[in-house]
Amino acid sequence: MTTELIDGFLAAIPLPAVLVDQTERFIAVNADAAALLGQGVKGRHFATILRQPSVAAAIEGCLRDRSLRVAKHLANDGAQDTTFAVTLRYVPGIGAVAGGAVLACFDDVTEREQAGQMRRDFVANVSHELRTPLTALIGFIETLRGPAREDAQARDRFLAIMEGEASRMNRLVGDLLSLNRVESEERVRPKQTVDLTAHLASTLKTLQPVAEARGVQINLEAPDEAVSVTGDPDQLQQVFTNLVENAVKYGGDQVRVVLSRTDRDPSVRAAAARVHVIDNGPGIDPVHLPRLTERFYRADSHRSREMGGTGLGLAIVKHIVNRHRGRLRVDSELGQGSVFTVILPE
Repeated sequence: MTTELIDGFLAAIPLPAVLVDQTERFIAVNADAAALLGQGVKGRHFATILRQPSVAAAIEGCLRDRSLRVAKHLANDGAQDTTFAVTLRYVPGIGAVAGGAVLACFDDVTEREQAGQMRRDFVANVSHELRTPLTALIGFIETLRGPAREDAQARDRFLAIMEGEASRMNRLVGDLLSLNRVESEERVRPKQTVDLTAHLASTLKTLQPVAEARGVQINLEAPDEAVSVTGDPDQLQQVFTNLVENAVKYGGDQVRVVLSRTDRDPSVRAAAARVHVIDNGPGIDPVHLPRLTERFYRADSHRSREMGGTGLGLAIVKHIVNRHRGRLRVDSELGQGSVFTVILPE
């Protein structure tokens, strides 16, 4: 087989692909492989380019016994670490003295690896979040069956703590179910018309007792005319309840909810409504802002758990806003309070 024909076959493979013959040198490299491994690879010994032991061992083994091999090649595209699944098969009759060569194809599995890692992290986080209250419950149950069996004061105190831990688990399970439901509906655009002015007024009325218990004043600032968007009423209620409740719990002594409308918002390139939830609390360190909507991410883990937070609220908000083709923005500085802005196209 001529060099031209070999190069033509490799060029037709829709993956980065190389051929390594019995001299252990690259005898053919397609354009995708050149982009991955570097220009000027052809003719060089494979070990000077593919330095990862698993890939080198797979090539050597395939050349030796001509059997299928698989390996993993790790790289970096300048923006992130990447992972390639490398499949190696022996091709007889080509290369130096027609001694055969190994065809190595590189399949980019970065997204699959990232998804797998996210799944593993999610399971680990859920296990941790459930194990903590379960451990406390088991400990208090053992104590109530033993030393505190006849101690009425200790029994009442332990039962109150157990109720709190059980409620925490119930909130976590509820948020997990809610997140799963929101994610499953994210591609389905809602079709109902929602009056945001009335919706926000109802939300603040519901949260008024919580605010009063914490000595927080909440106010709604809205135009005289109704502001409406296309949306899911229940999910939007969940968004605003979550954001305002967070502001009440973690902000200062005043929360402002400001509703406005614009004929064209650059974020969504359409007429849109904006809802700003503004607090005068301690603010959030900018280092945390890019990760606030990640599942189980907390800017202040200890305080969040004390307040009964599950670490899923903002992740749910993000997915609901995405379903509405909107945007969620977070602006905050330490000591300057925080502003959570929801932008919803009409």
